[in-house]
Amino acid sequence: MLLSHVIGIRGAIGYNCCTHDARKNRSMTAKITLLQDDITQLQVDAIVNAANTSLLGGGGVDGAIHRAAGPELLDICRNLHGCETGQAKITPGFKLPAKYVIHTVGPVWQGGNASEANLLADCYRNSIKLATEHEVRSIAFPAISCGAYAFPIEQACQIAVSVITEMVSQHDSLRKVILCAFDDIVYKQLLKSLGNSQYH
Repeated sequence: MLLSHVIGIRGAIGYNCCTHDARKNRSMTAKITLLQDDITQLQVDAIVNAANTSLLGGGGVDGAIHRAAGPELLDICRNLHGCETGQAKITPGFKLPAKYVIHTVGPVWQGGNASEANLLADCYRNSIKLATEHEVRSIAFPAISCGAYAFPIEQACQIAVSVITEMVSQHDSLRKVILCAFDDIVYKQLLKSLGNSQYH
């Protein structure tokens, strides 16, 4: 795995994640971009919602996505009958620029002894799997579980970067992944995790 540093639009920090598939003798590249922005305004195929288990809206990113998408999102989420922690479900984006919303439920931090790390990794992994099943080529993630769920930010960012770089190497149809930070602290930690991943 090689991550090469590039500068994206609007001053965003980007990395080209390149892998080589020897069996098919071809290279695959997905651009990973880090920015601090409003995820509801991003022009991508899908945005990921850090949802709660009810999928009926809440605070933070979850509430912002529901407000921006309009009441139709809540209506369709009622028919999904919730979502388990670490799993993901998909809906249309309705009034959002994104075609889809992928709802995933991050773990609440309980001290680290309740499989929180594995469940958080599953959030990213299952979201990307669902995205590729729906031919999504660009996707934006928030920092899952880093708000009210109180997951340690450094560890959460390391998990996010690790799983995303692993998954894009397996799905060459995915051409762009945005990590969308909601504040300076998360932005700086994601930047550090992306930088560290260049050497692994």
